[in-house]
Amino acid sequence: MKRNARKRRTPLAVKAVAASAALALGGGGLLWANFYASAHEPANQAGTGNRTKAASNRIVAITCPDVRQRLGTVPPAIQGEIDRELAGLDRQTTAFNQRLAAAGEEQAKDPEFIENSLIRLLQRSRTTVLQRIPVKITQAGGTAPGDLLDLARCTAVPAGQNDTGGRQDGGGQQDGGGQKGGGGQKGGIGGQAGNGPTAADFVDITKVRPNIRAKAADGRNASTGTFTTRCGVNANQLRNSDNVIVAPGVTNGAHHTHDYVGNQKIDAFSDNSNFLQGATSCRNKNDKSSYYWPVLRVQDGTQEADHDKLGGGKEGNVGRILTPKQVEIKYVGNRNGKVVPMPQFLRIITGDAKTTTNGLANANANWSCTGFEDRVQLTEQYPVCPRGSNVVRTFAFQSCWDGKNADSANHRAHVAFTDRNGNCANGFKAIPQLTMRLVYKVDPPAIVNGQVKNPYAVDGFPEQLHKPATDHDDFISITTGNLARKIADCVNRGRNCA
Repeated sequence: MKRNARKRRTPLAVKAVAASAALALGGGGLLWANFYASAHEPANQAGTGNRTKAASNRIVAITCPDVRQRLGTVPPAIQGEIDRELAGLDRQTTAFNQRLAAAGEEQAKDPEFIENSLIRLLQRSRTTVLQRIPVKITQAGGTAPGDLLDLARCTAVPAGQNDTGGRQDGGGQQDGGGQKGGGGQKGGIGGQAGNGPTAADFVDITKVRPNIRAKAADGRNASTGTFTTRCGVNANQLRNSDNVIVAPGVTNGAHHTHDYVGNQKIDAFSDNSNFLQGATSCRNKNDKSSYYWPVLRVQDGTQEADHDKLGGGKEGNVGRILTPKQVEIKYVGNRNGKVVPMPQFLRIITGDAKTTTNGLANANANWSCTGFEDRVQLTEQYPVCPRGSNVVRTFAFQSCWDGKNADSANHRAHVAFTDRNGNCANGFKAIPQLTMRLVYKVDPPAIVNGQVKNPYAVDGFPEQLHKPATDHDDFISITTGNLARKIADCVNRGRNCA
């Protein structure tokens, strides 16, 4: 007699489904009439690739495709509504990862618990939202993106597969891309909250070969000036887990905590109508721009004020938050021509908070140590700095603008990097390039028996496993007193202004 493959759920497993359902309802507007509807699955992802094969192969995260990457043009009238739908998908994934974190006993008892009680339910939750988004876009007069239902499928990440393979990344993606190399060491699931980082996410910077390419020569018409704005290090600890760019009107839309400098009135409910009302931490009071990035934490057992809150410990972002020793914000020019002023309320995100899901195409954070910045820059590993050296995060933002839009549906298409020769694509205009450098005093983590002790890591979505490549930086240009033009004039004239 053929054995019935459908296992009877234990009472605790039934409770898990109910708990997951409640979490998803709170975050995704799920229609539970579709609970038993089958999610659409693309042929190239068919099979049991995300099935838990053995109880000993512990699952440490559930990842789902990033729908935002698939969106094209969204009618402006419903942009906020679509952003909220996408934020709902993030809430669903986060809720199921929270349930996963508490499911150790069930994983041990039932090898198929994760797939039967979490992943399939999450996929059905996503299907409901992914059916709704194209309808809303079409009803608003837009062109719906291609079949989104193939993005419903989610994947389990087993322990031991949540590392980068120990790659060493050479060079940053500063308006032209970088280089990549190899080597490193592997560890367990890692991290104080069990979701990273791992030993493979760290490398002794003194053992990395130099990987900085020589800078190309400036053209005859280059804009060689710089404009520095001094906005402090967030000593007043202005932080929240919102992200007004990607999730306007959604509390905890980032699912991790940001440091803010510049504009002091930025949260999920800020918008163009009140940005200018905010005070600023910048010395130049005409600079009301918002500069914000994920906090850096040392996972040393410290319970921060957000240890029991969403965006913090409830979502695997744990440990002591580090305030930077130094924050340098500088606008630089274009090496082949003049720049135009940034438009008011221009939004730029550089880097990708979901590289563990999306891959490295949009990764754009560089990690190094003081004394090594002109020789080594890393993207896929955190540096272990020698004594007396500090950890450095640097970002070079997109510096080409489409000349029309302050934002776009995927929050990327309206800006771009130059090509390797410093040129903007047809139809795009060069703008001052925002660069940021954050310096931190960090006690070097130790690697003991393949495990990392007291690691440091950036905050992130729980399923992104605190990988260094998920680092990113956000910016909204908000100026008064004709400051945007003054910045452009300064760099165009080859001056160094502050």
